Amino acid sequence: MADAPSKVATKHEETEARHPTALRPWHPFDTLRREMDRLFEDFDRGLWPAAFRRSLFEFEPFGRQAFAAATKPAVDIVEKEKAYEITAELPGLDEKEIEVKVSNGGVTIKGAKKEEKEEKNKNYHLHERRSGSFERYFSMPEGVDLDKIEARFNKGILTVTLPKKPEAQKPEKKIEIKGV
Repeated sequence: MADAPSKVATKHEETEARHPTALRPWHPFDTLRREMDRLFEDFDRGLWPAAFRRSLFEFEPFGRQAFAAATKPAVDIVEKEKAYEITAELPGLDEKEIEVKVSNGGVTIKGAKKEEKEEKNKNYHLHERRSGSFERYFSMPEGVDLDKIEARFNKGILTVTLPKKPEAQKPEKKIEIKGV
């Protein structure tokens, strides 16, 4: 009987067996996209349900997303001994254009502004309209007294005070660190 032909491994096949990705075509932009997507997915893991996540390259063109982010007011959140304070910078707004709500375990700050300007002259007629709005939601920490929440607005600065319940105002205790 004749011997069955045997296949001798070539250097090409040995390399492929040891390094399966070594011979695949390289697509640098696809690789970059996958890595960026993975990086952003790792960054926001747990913050949003998976159904609301979007790929890095699914953003709207021409900076629409960047414009939307720029319309959110700057906010500082500070924990004090007896309360938490949310301070938002809202230049150009007045208190009638701002709304603060407590619901679903958090505080929502909304604002909207509409401006209309009209100039009539013998040579031209100018009519401009501008509008914009924002909404920010902040989860409320445990121990906040919902009945005593206050909001103050002065010279473009909104301050929302979230007083702590007495049991949440426990004094700090310093823990001694012992050497080994």
